[in-house]
Amino acid sequence: MKIFNNPSNSSTISGFILLGFPCPKEGKILLFVLFTIFYLLTLLGNSSIICAVCWDQRLHTPMYILLANFSFLEICYVTSTVPNMLANFLSNTKVISFSGCFLQFYFFFSLGSTENFFLAVMAFDRYLAICRPLHYPTIMTRHLCAKLVVNCWVFGFLWFSIPIIIISRMSFCGDRIIDHFLCDPGPLLALTCEKAPMIKLVFSTLLSVPLIIPFLFIMGSYALVLRAVLNVPSEAGRKKAFSTCGSHLAVVSLFYGSVLVMYGSPTSEHEAGMQKIVTLFYSVVTPFLNPVIYSLRNKEINTALQKFLKI
Repeated sequence: MKIFNNPSNSSTISGFILLGFPCPKEGKILLFVLFTIFYLLTLLGNSSIICAVCWDQRLHTPMYILLANFSFLEICYVTSTVPNMLANFLSNTKVISFSGCFLQFYFFFSLGSTENFFLAVMAFDRYLAICRPLHYPTIMTRHLCAKLVVNCWVFGFLWFSIPIIIISRMSFCGDRIIDHFLCDPGPLLALTCEKAPMIKLVFSTLLSVPLIIPFLFIMGSYALVLRAVLNVPSEAGRKKAFSTCGSHLAVVSLFYGSVLVMYGSPTSEHEAGMQKIVTLFYSVVTPFLNPVIYSLRNKEINTALQKFLKI
């Protein structure tokens, strides 16, 4: 694919320039060490949850099967951006190839969509457990759980197949500098030779749908859960009901809070630094915090991890 510096220049270029976090050399080394530690701890934390669920037979239930898949998803999600970001800190050119940029765009947003679907399915699981406790074992069977898991992965990756085909066929002009640490659609579309409002509208719609619909589903599920919990006569019963969904609510708040700030509000050129920080929070910090949230608030996971570590 030929992409030109400007419409009159016929020379090809090797890729895009990801500015990342411009700072002195000492600052880059500090950020490299910091994000390497974050990345390794994220891998360790999420891998520990996967191992605990696989090892402990008592955790072979839909709730924990979904959690193990979610932890694997978080490993993939953080891996789609952090290794390239770490390489960028040590690079003088900061160039990412066209294919590398498009692949990062596809995997980052496909995994993000998959995370939205998983959070919605986990909310549905909590709704059934609290609002339909007697019917829960017959509704949320392992077979249904497996189908939901497969559908989350399939629909998450199918959803962004059209945008990646569209953007990979577009021509790019200008300085091809992306003021971000990943290939975000906004800066990419700004570099296209032909400004097409319809393409931007399509991208905006495709980005919003897998974000808004699962979010509304989650809010609806928890509205029903809240109504059911408030009808529980005993305080101990209400606390137990809230404790079963507290971790999930915390993760939903962290993820959607930052994502909605990023993609649900208008952006401008002078906000590029804030966009990086918000994206960094939901793509790096949230996957790091999720294992901590689930392990701190879940006795079964804590017990399984302790037994697993003693082997």
